[in-house]
Order: sequence, then structure tokens, then C-alpha cells
Amino acid sequence: MPPSQVPISYQGIFHYRSGSTKQELKGIALQNWLLEKNGKRWEDIPVPGSTLNDLEETSIRSFVGRAVQKGRIPSGAENDPPEVLLENLNLKPGGELSNAAVLLFGKKPSRINATCSFKIGRFGKSSDDLLFQDVIETNLFDMPEKVMEVLKSKYLVRPVGYEGIERTEYLEYPEDALRESVLNAIIHKDYSGTFTFLRVYDDRLEIWNPGTLPDGLTIEKLKGSHPSVPRNANMANVFFMAGYVETWGRGTTKMISSCLAAGLPEPLIEEDHGGFRVVFRKDKFNAKELAALGLSERQIRAALFVKEKGQITNAEYQMLNAIGRSVAATDLQDLVERKVLSRIGATGRGAKYVIFRENA
Repeated sequence: MPPSQVPISYQGIFHYRSGSTKQELKGIALQNWLLEKNGKRWEDIPVPGSTLNDLEETSIRSFVGRAVQKGRIPSGAENDPPEVLLENLNLKPGGELSNAAVLLFGKKPSRINATCSFKIGRFGKSSDDLLFQDVIETNLFDMPEKVMEVLKSKYLVRPVGYEGIERTEYLEYPEDALRESVLNAIIHKDYSGTFTFLRVYDDRLEIWNPGTLPDGLTIEKLKGSHPSVPRNANMANVFFMAGYVETWGRGTTKMISSCLAAGLPEPLIEEDHGGFRVVFRKDKFNAKELAALGLSERQIRAALFVKEKGQITNAEYQMLNAIGRSVAATDLQDLVERKVLSRIGATGRGAKYVIFRENA
């Protein structure tokens, strides 16, 4: 059957086909579908009665400054009145401020969208064990920096390490990967849905936003080269002009490569409960992850030893596993080839083995 260009109802209920299955279309999903069929998006709907006084001028000026610095708008735009800027950004259709304009730069964006806040929670061993939380309530343009500021100051730690004699304090998850995920959650969120949630656990960090993938885009495609298909095109354009994101669809691949380069597992990316979730896992050096790599019990024991002590030698490997030197050398070389450990120094008594890092 060819697809219909108008909504079809049966006994008062609208239906649509998704792949090989038939599903009901109701509530917010029906509203968005009707808007799409009329060539509109939620972000484009005018906000009756809104004026420039409802917008935060400092946020607009911050945007202009960043966009000029990135060379994505001419320097003369700094002298343009706000209404001209908004019109050029398609945020003032028909002379009225759109939902996107008020969410991006509004003084009180919750006035038009009660769930535009970003919720952060620190949990214990389960999702029922909420230890403390923060709610970031600001306009969307200022939100990424506010979220990252609170996240780094209250929720994440910086383990101390050393590269040679130089002290290092890397964030426990790659900061650029976290920032990319936060931006994606804000830009691609379905704002007719619920809040965006960021959950921090002992062993992982999860970011979930309402809104599934657009048609034709799959989780597997996100892990490779793919087109950028923003749900909120005008919002995405503002973040692009300010230099926060690109338009090449490389956000997810950058998150993955950043985590792998830091020696962490690939982020888990999935659709769940009508939304999109990214899970950053703390490290791959635990018994379950190491066993999944096909390592022997000796090698797993040694990897956990290095994780705790920082390094291991051939002699220590022999003592740890009660084996001879040649077997230890074979096991350690296999760990190096699998990029679990890296060797420091020449082979022999002076060689030491540390956790593998892509850029080390």
C-alpha cells in the first residue's frame, strides 16, 4: 500500500506503519506527526505575546561574540539589533518569536516548556538510591556550559596520575566526549516530551533525552559516517554558528574515539523508552570486560594488578601467577598486542608494563 499523505483514523484512533509493524499514533506523537505533515516543526511554532523583553540580552551577545570569533557570521553583526539577528536565524517567523527563540535565549524558557530543564543526579548502587541532585534551569544556549560546570565541580573526580615526572589530573571520563553528548541531548531533544536526565553512578554515567532517531538512521549507522539529521534544525544551526557543534554527523564517532583513546570502553548508545541514551562506562579493566576479550585468568589477574598498582614487571607477573619467565613473557606480549597493556623500556629486566593509552 502506498503511504497516505493525510492522517487516517480507524474507530477514532490514528495508526501508522513503522517498518513491518503497525502502531498507534496518539498524544505528543500525533501532534508532532500532524506538524510534520504540514511542513512545520515544534520549534517553529510562534509564542503568542512574546517580545524581545522576554529574551536574555547577555545570552544573545554571547552567541554573537562566539559566532563572529568562529567566522560564521560577519563581524558587523555585532552592531545589528537583536530582531535582525533573530530573523536571520529563522527564529522570528511571521514577526513573532518562535519556541526555538524563547528556549535558546529566553529569560524564563520554562514559561513555554515546563520540561526544558536538565536534571543531574548522583546515585548509589541502583536507580532507586538517589544521593543528591541538581536541576539546571536556564536557556538552552547557556545550558551546556552550566551542565558541564556543575558536573565537573560536584559529580566527577580527577584521578591523579603521572606521565614521567609530570602530574596529570584527567577527568574520569573524556571531557570532550561528555560535552558532545550533553550538546546532542539538548539539540536533538524532543521538547514536547519530558526532561533530559544525566545519571552518575560509581561505574558509569548515563545521559538520556526524549526523542528517538529519525527514519533511516540506526544505532549502527551512528558509529560510522552518517549525515547529520537534527530534530530541531534552527536550534542546531545556532549551536553550529557559535562553534559548539559541526554539521557533518561526526559527534557520535568523536565520542567513541575519545573514550577508546582514554582506555575506556566504547560508549553504549541505545534507544530506550521513547528516548535516546548514551552510557559512558568507567573503564574496561574489570573482570567481566577483560574476560569478554578472551583473556586467560592469569592475564585478567595481571591487568587488575596493573590497574591497582600502576605497573607490572615480568618478575612480578611470574610471582603473581606462579609460572616461569617464558610463559610470563608470552602472556605479557599478548596483552601488549591486544592493547590492554603497553611496554615501557626495552625487553628484559628493565621492562615495565602499564595500562594501554591510545596517545601515550
